[in-house]
Amino acid sequence: MHADRRPFLTARNAVTRAVRRWFEDRGFTEVEAAALAVSPGNEAHLHAFATEALTTAGEASTLYLHTSPEFAAKKLLAAGETRIFNLGKVWRNRERGPLHHPEFTMLEWYRAEEPYEILMDDCAALLALAAETAGARALTWNGREADPFAEPERLTVAEAFERYADVDLLGSVAADGSTDRDALAAQAPVRVAADDTWADVFSKIIVEKVEPELGFGRPTILYEYPTAEAALARPAPRDARVAERFELYACGVELANCFGELTDPAEQRRRFEAEMAEKARIYGERYPVDEDFLDALAIMPPASGAALGFDRLVMLATGARRIEQVLWTPVPGG
Repeated sequence: MHADRRPFLTARNAVTRAVRRWFEDRGFTEVEAAALAVSPGNEAHLHAFATEALTTAGEASTLYLHTSPEFAAKKLLAAGETRIFNLGKVWRNRERGPLHHPEFTMLEWYRAEEPYEILMDDCAALLALAAETAGARALTWNGREADPFAEPERLTVAEAFERYADVDLLGSVAADGSTDRDALAAQAPVRVAADDTWADVFSKIIVEKVEPELGFGRPTILYEYPTAEAALARPAPRDARVAERFELYACGVELANCFGELTDPAEQRRRFEAEMAEKARIYGERYPVDEDFLDALAIMPPASGAALGFDRLVMLATGARRIEQVLWTPVPGG
């Protein structure tokens, strides 16, 4: 099995080296976020691995393997760093499949005092770099292709809902960003349960009708998510109903999630509390809020940040069929 996987793994190493050089050539500093954190993130459907940290006296406190280096990176921005990237392991529980693994590698990068649109150019450049390094003319997954050297299609979430689901998404979003569950459910071309929230209906439509259509022929940048679906992003200046968030797709696979970062600690706390209330409702648990992170937001400069699934990028550039093929030592089980 290892012999079959080894060509994918050596290609992974080459892409890793190329990515590091790309960032260093552009004045980025590589940082390394601690794996253990007081909070693993405060998104309702994100599940973490927990552990106990013991003092020398045997007193226990809970820590979590981080699901993203985001909180740590933003603290570094608040401390004065301006262009940073982190290429390292993250952990997410309840995730396993051809594109999911409980331990995987995430590439995150941040630009202080730079607009989030520049991240779209970064993403396009990294797709081309990975393909060129792996010697691929196309990104491939599940029998479909995307040209990594083509200019990505740019499509708003509202445009995608109209095109692929015949849904007027923003008709269910008020000027202040609040949402109308019934207005969206009435249009939904998917099965809607009586207890589904607006977010549930949104998720079903995007997963069943929109995402399967994205990133074929060339990559797609899906941008301007409703503010209710962008917990860490700032509202778009031209329309408070949507936020500065985009996702990058190729061959129907989500590769990156990018933000114009929210830096209002009071608004961030409100969003975290809402997410944890939803998590408690659905799963009966909640994660603590990282108070140091909220303190850092108060002095963090305006910034833009991106999180890219590095293993998935390598998969598409090498033609691997499942994520374990590009991991040197996959987590046992599953």
